Amino acid sequence: MTHYIEQPLREHLLRQRLRTGIFTKLLASLCLLVSSLPSNAAGIDATINAAMTPITEAVAGFIFFEVNIFGNQLPLIILWLIAAAIFFTFYFNFLNLRGFKHAFQLLRGDYSKPEHSGELSHFQALTTAVSGTVGIGNMSAVAITITIGGPGATFWFIVAGFLGMSTKFAECVAGVKFRKVNPDGSISGGPMYYMKQGLADRNLGWLGKPMAYFYAASIVIGCLGIGNMFQSNQAYQQFVFATGGSDSFFVDKGWLFGLALAVIVAAVIIGGIKSIAKVTSKLVPFMAAAYIIGALLVILLNAEKLPWAFTAIVTEAFNPSAVSGGMLGVMIMGFQRAAFSNEAGLGSAAIVHSAVRTSEPVTEGYVALMEPFIDTVVICTLTSLVILTTIYEPGMAGNGMQGIELTSQAFGSTLGWSTVPLSFIAILFAFSTMLSWSYYGLKGWTYLLGESRNKEIVFKILFCAFGALGCMIQLDVVLEFSDALIFVMALPNILALYILAPVIKRELKSYQTRLTSGEIKSFRD
Repeated sequence: MTHYIEQPLREHLLRQRLRTGIFTKLLASLCLLVSSLPSNAAGIDATINAAMTPITEAVAGFIFFEVNIFGNQLPLIILWLIAAAIFFTFYFNFLNLRGFKHAFQLLRGDYSKPEHSGELSHFQALTTAVSGTVGIGNMSAVAITITIGGPGATFWFIVAGFLGMSTKFAECVAGVKFRKVNPDGSISGGPMYYMKQGLADRNLGWLGKPMAYFYAASIVIGCLGIGNMFQSNQAYQQFVFATGGSDSFFVDKGWLFGLALAVIVAAVIIGGIKSIAKVTSKLVPFMAAAYIIGALLVILLNAEKLPWAFTAIVTEAFNPSAVSGGMLGVMIMGFQRAAFSNEAGLGSAAIVHSAVRTSEPVTEGYVALMEPFIDTVVICTLTSLVILTTIYEPGMAGNGMQGIELTSQAFGSTLGWSTVPLSFIAILFAFSTMLSWSYYGLKGWTYLLGESRNKEIVFKILFCAFGALGCMIQLDVVLEFSDALIFVMALPNILALYILAPVIKRELKSYQTRLTSGEIKSFRD
């Protein structure tokens, strides 16, 4: 019996080693090709940007089309996201506020069983999804929003964060309910699958199928830009700053940093979602805790300014002085920052939440509630308070500093030694975002081309190569194009969620009834 167990195992390990070797060789060859680009980087930048400019302008003009409301320019895509968040908050009877206790119970494994289908624990699914949303934007874009919109913007992105929790709940319940269990036990799920199967179950297959293909194509392209090239570029910039700025050895060696980053990312993502989750489940708590502790320390050392900060956040939310357009203008800024930050309504997080080990789709919806809370309500609010209690002055938006520089200045004004550690935390934020988005893009890729080990390897090599390129060339137009495609995903995703809302609500009612009656038992009972 032992012989028959060990022989297949040896063959499996041999095949795995062979696949890893092929992956490494292909990646190394691509890296050598990429490393020859720096000398021609400027020409490559200009050529690609020129070719992509008209396409990007057309797509971005459609996605971010703005309407004038009482003198304020409001992108319709933001209105689409806000409307969905408000609808689902009321539709689920404010579950975003009532579900905290049960979400914590699920996170600590009170209702988990190892025999359930899936690849990740609730905690691993959450940390992997959070790693895709908690990023440099929590440090930089929040700073820009506060300096332009004033303290009142903080109030509105807190409100938007709470509302977004309801949308996240809906898309993650749908993600688990309509996920696909592959023959090897792996999971494929997310908006593509609930668009196709969920809408087919409601006799709308003719609509769901093209929506699913459109969504999959958008997330593949989007992940290579905003979820990859932008992140690697920002990581490189922070690394240069942390190692000496203009005097750094790496100031003109983006190719070297890019290749090193590509190899590290490859080492993680080659093992699939389980490997990614093992890293993010350790990395996300560490980097989030480090950032939160640092922010709290700065805020406490400037505690005398806290009463003013809290007062300004509330009063200027309704009577702003730092932004033209009055209350509506600052509200738009706050809601827009929250929507860009926590991605509620884009459906991306549902892809990884679908891989959770559970037999109850609603359980992952509860867990997913925590994602916008951590990302927007906690981390973005702390960033705001750090700025407000240190360097904030009305009208400071015109000083020419970038968002990440403003946040670094805010930390450094109180903790002079914090600038370099903050840069490394920013690098970790970017790295973890790349890991999550590699999985999102992979699932879009395999949905379009079919589940295959070889097809997965091709995508992972492509993803790593684009990550290396991001450190070497400034494809601003390409990043704008991918950014637009990320947000266009909200159009079919939210439409599908509206159609599936009655299905999700039935799942919720059934689960709550069985939970209350004791049919669903906690291991702690």
